[in-house]
Amino acid sequence: MPAMTKIEVGKKAPPFTLEGTGGKWALADAAGSAVVLYFYPRDNTPGCTQEGEDFTAAYPQFKKSHALIVGISADSLAAHENSSRKWPFHSTC
Repeated sequence: MPAMTKIEVGKKAPPFTLEGTGGKWALADAAGSAVVLYFYPRDNTPGCTQEGEDFTAAYPQFKKSHALIVGISADSLAAHENSSRKWPFHSTC
């Protein structure tokens, strides 16, 4: 996997494509929408769960703003699929 450069809050992310729970997903798929990228170390851990609960609580506001929430970790797709069933947003990659 190539190294990523630091993405600063509020700045445009470089184009990327990842394998996710719904198949391949590219940042370009969200063209025209605000995208909230969040990174977490592992699925089904206390930190991941807290982030998911926080995003779930705020989800109506994100949805109203047409913002897409995308969670990214290095876990397996099986772990993502198991974890993502809990959330109303995509914990995609």
